[in-house]
Amino acid sequence: MTNPHLPEIAQPPVRQPGTVPDGPPPERLPPRARILAAAAHLFIRYGVGAVGVDRIAQEARVSKRSLYQHFQTKDALVADTLNEVGSNVFAQFFHPDGARTPRQRILDVFDALSEVADNDEYFGCPFVNIATEVRSREHPAALVARHYKDLYTAYFEREATAAGADHPHELAEQLTLMFDGAAAHAALYSGFPESARSAVAHLLDTAIKTSA
Repeated sequence: MTNPHLPEIAQPPVRQPGTVPDGPPPERLPPRARILAAAAHLFIRYGVGAVGVDRIAQEARVSKRSLYQHFQTKDALVADTLNEVGSNVFAQFFHPDGARTPRQRILDVFDALSEVADNDEYFGCPFVNIATEVRSREHPAALVARHYKDLYTAYFEREATAAGADHPHELAEQLTLMFDGAAAHAALYSGFPESARSAVAHLLDTAIKTSA
C-alpha cells in the first residue's frame, strides 16, 4: 500500500481533482505542477529545513530560475505545497457516507487513519509536522495547516451535532486532539494504536446520550 501523503516522483501523474500528482514525467505536466509534486515528496519525507530549493528544482526537472518564477520564496512554496497536499489528505479521512450514522462516520475517520498509518512510509500528519517545523504561527504554511485542522474540527462538530452530542464543539476539539495524537504515535511506532479507537468510542458513548 502506498502512502497517500507521499507522492513518488518516478510514478505516472495522478490528475484527479484535489489530489497530488504522484510524480510527473517532465513532458506530461507543466513546471508548476512538477515543482509542487517534487516539493510534496521531499518536504513530507525529509522535512522543510532539510530540503533546499536546488534539490526541489532538480527533482522537478526545472531550473532554479523557473522555480522562483512560480514561487517568489521558499516560504511561499512550502505553503502552496501544503495547500496542494491538503485536499488530498482531507479526502483520505473525511468522506461522508449517507448510509452510515454520525457516530459511525466519526469512527470511520479513525479507521481510515489506521489503514494509512499501517505503512512504513507514514510520517505523521503533514499539517502538524510542517507547522511545527516552521515555528511561527504566522508563517503562510502554518496558516494553511490551521485552516485544514479547523476543517477537521468542523467535520467532527457537524457529525457530533447530528448525533445529538450535548457539547458538540468540545467533543469535536477532543476528537481532533485524538486524531493528532494517534497520528503522532503511528509515526513514532509504525502503526495505529488500537487504544486510540477504543478511546474515541468511549468519548462518543459518553458525549452522545441519544441513539445515533
